[in-house]
Amino acid sequence: MAPVRLAVLVPVKRFTAAKGRLARVLANSERARLAEWMASGVLDVVAEIPTFVACDDDDVATWARGMGAHVIWGADLGLNGAVDDGVAHIASEGYDHVLVSHADLALPSGLLDVAREGCITLVPDRRHDGTNVMSFPTAHPLQAAYGGGSFERHLHQALAISAVEVEVRRDPQLSLDLDTARDLSHPLIQKVLPSWLPTNPVNPVH
Repeated sequence: MAPVRLAVLVPVKRFTAAKGRLARVLANSERARLAEWMASGVLDVVAEIPTFVACDDDDVATWARGMGAHVIWGADLGLNGAVDDGVAHIASEGYDHVLVSHADLALPSGLLDVAREGCITLVPDRRHDGTNVMSFPTAHPLQAAYGGGSFERHLHQALAISAVEVEVRRDPQLSLDLDTARDLSHPLIQKVLPSWLPTNPVNPVH
């Protein structure tokens, strides 16, 4: 039996438009740098696996190629459209399984452990609202349904597919995305924040 061919898909929005909810505590340039730092950490973790970045920004495309990733260009598709388009592209390339990860994970070291052959795996955020990571066979794809409450929508889809096992993985590190000022103060996130991030009331840097 041939080994399963796994690919990773990471949708990445324009760095200068990322992390808008941090505008109260970080300047535009700092938010862009933080977004690129987190996305680079995600791609570093999966570097051994064929990785595709879905984007519609020239700077992000250049960064992705520099990180060794393949670029899937999807102008004006939005997050859900970009993910669905990326999954279809990956399936057309002959990959059997895809792992879809957000780019804003501060602690992504366990990403590749999520992918399991013949299984749909969902990693919710710590509020059990969003879907930080999902992994599934390309023969049984989930339609991207990101936005508020996405975890329940993705889980409902997964449970309707009888041909595969479904796993919900409550991972204490992969559940930590970085969207808000409060996220910056999370003890685990504070331990890994880069030293250049400026001191502010919710992110004391020592």
